Amino acid sequence: MPEKEAAHKINNFITAPQVRVVGDNIEQPEVMSLRDALNKADEMGLDLVEISPKADPPVCRIVDYSKFLYQQKKKAKEIKSKIVKVVVKEIRFGPNTDDHDYDFKLKHAENFLKEGAKVKAYVFFRGRQIVFKDQGEILLLRFATDLEELAKVEQMPRLEGKRMILILAPKPKK
Repeated sequence: MPEKEAAHKINNFITAPQVRVVGDNIEQPEVMSLRDALNKADEMGLDLVEISPKADPPVCRIVDYSKFLYQQKKKAKEIKSKIVKVVVKEIRFGPNTDDHDYDFKLKHAENFLKEGAKVKAYVFFRGRQIVFKDQGEILLLRFATDLEELAKVEQMPRLEGKRMILILAPKPKK
């Protein structure tokens, strides 16, 4: 099995004859030969790491490589944690849902929207109940108007097979 290629070229693996050297201990970035840069890094007890290989000349940093990798992973993890994950919560109604059940489910939907989750409300028609599809649509539209302050309608009620589906997304916080 071939060995995984390193993310950066370090020390003797750098091939460019001239490099621009930067680092914490270097005030002004300077262009020098690879041998001089390696000697300078060796004097400091650090590694020469190629950061920007496509630059002319390539940019290398004098740094402790293991610490450098740790900081790279830390930055990547921080970026990943800022990505928002969309959660969709489902609420199921019947075409003849009672007011008490409706209110109960409405409160749950409010909590879901406050948490930042999308709500997928649907009316499920069993057997011959499909005759009451207009009742289901009225129920879902009432649901959408009751949640008007917290959510915006992403998809109006639409019949898909035996389900009539409405999707609500939380309004952005100001």
